[in-house]
Amino acid sequence: MKLYRLSSLILVAALIAGGILYFPFLHSINNSADITSHATSMSNPADLNSTKTEIVIPARDSSPTAPALKAGYACVMDAESGRILYEKKANQKAPMASTTKIMTLLLALESGKLEEPVIASAYAASMPKVHLGMQKGYQYKLKDLLYSLMLESHNDTAVAIAEHLAGSVNAFAEQMNRKAAKLKLTKTHFVTPNGLDADGHYSTAADMCRLASYAMQNKKFLEIIRTKNYSFTTLDGKHQYSLSNKDAFLSYYDGALGIKTGFTGKAGYCFVGAARRSDVTLVSCVLACGWPPNKSFKWIDTSKLMDYGFNNFSKKTISPPDISHIHIPVIKGKKEYVTCCLPESLTLLTGAGDTLKINCSLPKSLCAPIRQNNPVGTVSYYINDKLFQSDEIFLSESIEKSDISDTIRNVLHLWMKAFGSSS
Repeated sequence: MKLYRLSSLILVAALIAGGILYFPFLHSINNSADITSHATSMSNPADLNSTKTEIVIPARDSSPTAPALKAGYACVMDAESGRILYEKKANQKAPMASTTKIMTLLLALESGKLEEPVIASAYAASMPKVHLGMQKGYQYKLKDLLYSLMLESHNDTAVAIAEHLAGSVNAFAEQMNRKAAKLKLTKTHFVTPNGLDADGHYSTAADMCRLASYAMQNKKFLEIIRTKNYSFTTLDGKHQYSLSNKDAFLSYYDGALGIKTGFTGKAGYCFVGAARRSDVTLVSCVLACGWPPNKSFKWIDTSKLMDYGFNNFSKKTISPPDISHIHIPVIKGKKEYVTCCLPESLTLLTGAGDTLKINCSLPKSLCAPIRQNNPVGTVSYYINDKLFQSDEIFLSESIEKSDISDTIRNVLHLWMKAFGSSS
């Protein structure tokens, strides 16, 4: 027994003298089984410092038949999760005509200036059809002009709104592009507030669906796009206007919410639409969907896209692997290991033809100090082998770095565990 005690004292003295605070290899041996029993080591040499757990949910059936469309560019999206259910050149840039006014309306609603008077400029009054018929000096309440903007797509109204909110069309376009960047509409660029053809004015079917999904979170936006008729006057009461919504989709598609039509000679017929059935909301976009006299193509294509989404997909909650019981060794910490918080489940539309994979990647060890609010890993969701979303994984607690007393206690504990004790 004296020999063991003497050995222990010599070991502790050596650790203190040498400034070694821990034996990481002994610590790792003690705890590595906690990880490997629940996690599979990555085979990629670049990933030797991490482990992963994985769940695969195979497809139950073949993928649904794609809709036959006239549109040059098309997309239908789950408005809640942002998942694209079907696309046709959805990420290719194209002019989007008056669907541009979705962004104009959104910025107006977020400005907080709906009760302010808007004075029509000569430039606004000069806009071509379709227009409200403004004259220079006419005054309107901003909130009234929003119905003119969306129900009948008046080009003069769009310019008057832009000038009122930003001082000029160019300045308003800058605001539009800042908002697009904030919403991560990476292939969208605005030049005009009304969507008239202009060099450098473009978007994609996918970006327009993302914009519409965001805009629909605004209750006033939803109220305006669903309005069938609206009347208002200039502020002096001398000029009265009666509007009717030109969105035929509202009238004939079950669950339709509207949103915005568009047409220019360069863009062709365009439409961004939305529909809700039960707990599912879809948004769609068709660009370059025919030219005169094929005005009905956009309604037909939109119905096909919506039917494709509603008929082939349903909401599913996808839970990540249970990682809450995995012990990650903590080197030089006041505790030997730490656990992670279980990431939240993901809810999105899936179909029988979808193969889902959920992957959790965690470090094999951590070095103290560690903080609870710092991410240490990721949970990644793959749909048909394509990454859909990655979320951060956080620790269940913070752990401080051990001090000398912790070191001595831990070394003695490991020493006694390794060699036993004698009385």
